Amino acid sequence: MQRWGIDLGGTKIEGVVLESRESPEVLARRRLPTEADRGYAHIQDQIARVVELLREETGKDPALIGIGHPGTLDPQTGAIKNSNTLVLNDKPFDLDMQKRLGVPVRLANDANCFAVAEALMGAVPEVLPKAEVVFGVIMGTGVGGGLVLRQEVHHGRQGIAGEWGHNFLDESGGPCYCGRTGCVETVISGPALERYYTSLTGEHRKLPEIVARAGADPAATATLDRLTRYFGKAIANVVNIVDPDAIVLGGGVGNIDRLYTDGVREAGKYLFNTRIDTVFLKPKLGDSAGVFGAALL
Repeated sequence: MQRWGIDLGGTKIEGVVLESRESPEVLARRRLPTEADRGYAHIQDQIARVVELLREETGKDPALIGIGHPGTLDPQTGAIKNSNTLVLNDKPFDLDMQKRLGVPVRLANDANCFAVAEALMGAVPEVLPKAEVVFGVIMGTGVGGGLVLRQEVHHGRQGIAGEWGHNFLDESGGPCYCGRTGCVETVISGPALERYYTSLTGEHRKLPEIVARAGADPAATATLDRLTRYFGKAIANVVNIVDPDAIVLGGGVGNIDRLYTDGVREAGKYLFNTRIDTVFLKPKLGDSAGVFGAALL
């Protein structure tokens, strides 16, 4: 059966049609701007336009559409929460889209879509084809994650499974937008690392420049040391609780090579085991992971 997916981002809406879950050949792919500033109904209209373009290109109608989105669908209220596309919050987005499109809709947040795409189509099958538990990490402007159990996204009772970015890590991270203090996101996200570098030097530099300066610049070196130390502490909690076969590190911060060496060694210090067998992988699908994951829902 064909798989139809929509990736709803802050600036773009992308749609894809895959041949099937077992043979995920791309049959069609289209993109339009989100234009979230024009409101909730306009976002629905843009999604419907992308679906219509996919219909025209394939000559087929979807039986079901998966949509990846920022935030989480609250299982208790049936409404979106925690979305940085603010017009989605407190809306029954899945029900509204089902009415708008005339077909069943399945939702998952963007980190879950990343995780399931890398688990089924990306980095994991090449290394661990029989992996049953995969944790997908997003480390960029924010920190999030998604959990895939036996090739299916696990949402959790409250719809927050995988949200390790809002576990407590260290008071030095300061206040988080979620209302708490010292969350993982406040310590090892891209903006948090840039703030730390600024606190040492009084200068603002973007993270890629800080990474490039490490070794020659003591403040840059200290910033990456802080990243690997706290990444190890934070991800060890995930491994202790979930014990995944593989962890895939996505997002801009996830590109930093030291995470796969120093970061993994740091994690081993906090593990309830004498060694760390979890396989840490770089993603393979790039910015396609979100829309492919939505189709695989």
